[in-house]
Amino acid sequence: MAGSVQPREVNSLKWYEFPGLAAHPELSHGVFTRRGGVSGPGGGELSLAFNEIDPPENVVTNLGRAEAALNLPPAAFVRQTHSAEVLVVRPEDGYHPRAPGEARPGYDALLAPLPGVALLVKVADCQAALLYDPETRALALVHSGWRGSVQNILGRTVTALAAAGALAARLKAAISPSLGPCCAEFVNHRAELPPGFRPFMVSENFFDFWAISRSQLTGAGLKKENIETAEICTRCSPEFYSYRRGDIWPRFGFLAGVREDCP
Repeated sequence: MAGSVQPREVNSLKWYEFPGLAAHPELSHGVFTRRGGVSGPGGGELSLAFNEIDPPENVVTNLGRAEAALNLPPAAFVRQTHSAEVLVVRPEDGYHPRAPGEARPGYDALLAPLPGVALLVKVADCQAALLYDPETRALALVHSGWRGSVQNILGRTVTALAAAGALAARLKAAISPSLGPCCAEFVNHRAELPPGFRPFMVSENFFDFWAISRSQLTGAGLKKENIETAEICTRCSPEFYSYRRGDIWPRFGFLAGVREDCP
């Protein structure tokens, strides 16, 4: 399913949710826009990343607003490094960074095999992808830029979910707003991207990474009808931060968690 995200807004905080995921009431999720926080020149932006220009207390406030909007506990996140490694987070770990330097480096996917953990991926053109097994209630969030796509981090996360008892054919997947085929230009693609990506080149030097991710997910065993894609280009849409549009430091986020209080 493509382009099916639905907007939600509370107290100037705006996010999008996927209808297929919303059908599971135990799963809270949202892709937050840049609106509704305390960052930015005018003090109204929702950057969720600790960085060199935003005071840490602003980021903590923004994180709290997003978590409260979805009725989730403090979220676990990592210092994303374009790796293909998966960090498993359990409720007893108590892992939810709240200051610069606390997030663990070296991972770009998070997996919660049990309810009670909120997960967060931060992006500004890269894809954030959610994977969820409604039967085991195992949840994963993945940060996949082009380097992650080359390493097939999505397929590796499906494998990690299988090790936690999830079944690929049951998984529901959602791909966030991200750099679209209209703007995903890779002039050095012959050196950066594998030959297997060539069929996804939509015009000279431009690639459809949404289609690449769908292909990697179905190749890992997911059903095509279980994959939702926002199909919103972050470079084109002013609602989201975009590195290619000049947003070097701030990040929007895909936040999700499985609540323990739902039967």
